[in-house]
Amino acid sequence: MRAVKTETDIRRDQIAEAAMELIGAGGLSSLSIAGIGERVGIVPSAVYRHYKGKDAVLDAVLQLLRARMLAHVEAVRGETPGALLRLRLLLVRHMTMLVEHPAFSHVVFAHFSHAGHAARWSGLHDTMCAYLKEIARIVEEGQHEGAIRSDIPSRTAAVMFIGLVLPAAMLHRLSGGDFDASAHVDAAWPVFLRGLAADGDRRRRRSG
Repeated sequence: MRAVKTETDIRRDQIAEAAMELIGAGGLSSLSIAGIGERVGIVPSAVYRHYKGKDAVLDAVLQLLRARMLAHVEAVRGETPGALLRLRLLLVRHMTMLVEHPAFSHVVFAHFSHAGHAARWSGLHDTMCAYLKEIARIVEEGQHEGAIRSDIPSRTAAVMFIGLVLPAAMLHRLSGGDFDASAHVDAAWPVFLRGLAADGDRRRRRSG
């Protein structure tokens, strides 16, 4: 059972959401305490009561990214018991999140491009490792049920799964939205599936 959020927790979430919207609209350079306050409807000094400064707010945005990524895993587990369909639904959710919330791409790719904040690098690494672990678990469940090839290391499959998303998200951003990331997902999934699905599952798909 989840704990009930306090008024302080709610305000901190609102500030993180406002920061995400600012970054999504204008990149990291557009983030300001004054801008956050304006979006939330509070004075800048009130923002500082919850976060020490922009670095702390950026950390909160990354925590928001982590929470949403893991929430997507939980959601697809509730939608279907089949591992392959879970992976397909998760792929769509992940790509949709990156396209509809460009702040996450701005923050992640900004850290890829320079050394950045060491603690934030570590936090981003932990988030990716946690997400990869959950994807690997889905792969292992698919192997147990006989839908996914047993000779594929689950972590390798998980990293390849991430590879379907991040380059496409980067191309979408660099092209100013001209690169159709959703169409890429639709085209890439069957290719990925052919290498992942167990022989019996592939035969059933062909006969169907």
